[in-house]
Amino acid sequence: MYQTLELGPGINLRYLHSNRFKQGLLSLQFLRPMCRQEAGLNAIIPDILLRGCQSAPDLRQITAKLDSLYGASIGAQVRRVGDWQTTGLACGFMEDRFALQGDEILAPMTQFLRQLLVEPVTEKGIFRRDYVRSEKRNLISALESQRSDKQLYASSQLLKIMCGSDSFAVPRLGEISQVKKITAASAYAHYEKLLHTAPVEIFYIGSAPLERVAALTKPIFEGIDRQVQPLPPQTPFSGRTGRRKTEVQTVNQGKLSMGFTTEITNTDPRFAAMQVLNLIFGGGMNSKLFLKVREEKALCYAISSGYYGSKGILTVDAGIDPACRRKAQNAILAQLRACQQGDIQPHELQAAKKAMLSGLHSIYDSPGAMERYFSAAALSGRYRSPEEHETQIQAVELSHVVEAANTVQLHSLFFLKGGAHE
Repeated sequence: MYQTLELGPGINLRYLHSNRFKQGLLSLQFLRPMCRQEAGLNAIIPDILLRGCQSAPDLRQITAKLDSLYGASIGAQVRRVGDWQTTGLACGFMEDRFALQGDEILAPMTQFLRQLLVEPVTEKGIFRRDYVRSEKRNLISALESQRSDKQLYASSQLLKIMCGSDSFAVPRLGEISQVKKITAASAYAHYEKLLHTAPVEIFYIGSAPLERVAALTKPIFEGIDRQVQPLPPQTPFSGRTGRRKTEVQTVNQGKLSMGFTTEITNTDPRFAAMQVLNLIFGGGMNSKLFLKVREEKALCYAISSGYYGSKGILTVDAGIDPACRRKAQNAILAQLRACQQGDIQPHELQAAKKAMLSGLHSIYDSPGAMERYFSAAALSGRYRSPEEHETQIQAVELSHVVEAANTVQLHSLFFLKGGAHE
């Protein structure tokens, strides 16, 4: 049973009752508009908070506290949902009903979450400088490792040239240039902004009654003066005019990223058909791109498509021989035209729907998967349960897929190459 309860100004508790697991899950996320100036700050703050609180001021004492709670865990959680970025902490812990008689886990776990969130270790009224320096290095290292993944790099560059000033051009964890500017003072000032002004989403999955979870989580922000700033509405793609860009690096394999736009977003009744189209087009090993472009024509080493429903963007990423770039582009566009013309076999449609339904069924396999799905659904602008989503997928017919395909248009292209090839 999924329920939502408002605990205070701008604080929502999302509650999903489940007896399926021995472990419960509790997450708390601050919501902010996705923007270049804040993305790195939002990404680093949970890691700073996890360095220590007043009751457990270092990693050793945090570990000891979690061990005393039957080996509970807590980690940073940074996501992008359309035009919004979420930042916070997520806890995993054994359900009270499996603890020794007289022991409780949910209550002390929630109290410890509060301590980490609102009682951080400080010096001279700001975060400890050594903690901030250390986490800056870690975040920069993570961003540099993403850059070293050339296909991931090409994908991110495509979104940048495609989206321009749209929030979707901003990487989820921010940019190295912005992270380098972070100081202990600026991080603490932003943390204070989160506490006092950001909408909050608390998500619980487990067997405790809603009333008990609400009673335990409501005090988290007790005593904090909150003047919540409303978030801007989620918007569809609003990027610049399409562009083509080629970049040269030391790479053994060309990386081609093609960006397409569609008017269909996750708030559109045709959303399920668009998801099925993506799977038929390039979303798996049974897709047209994989079987026709990679296997039959041998024009790429790897290829796949992805659909960002919050924005109405579809992308194709391929690792290719730079000399085959034009042929690969034309072959990819040919497969899109095949979908637009209805050249889709019944077994292709059924395989795509089956894959979608299998993914929806797996949502209930773990608390983490459930939290990710229901949290994204709640924030994306149109809530649908997995069961409702399954019904919509099952209703998709060939005509719906063709209609969705005919809304897709090529917008931008990014090509990363290592030689003198055009």
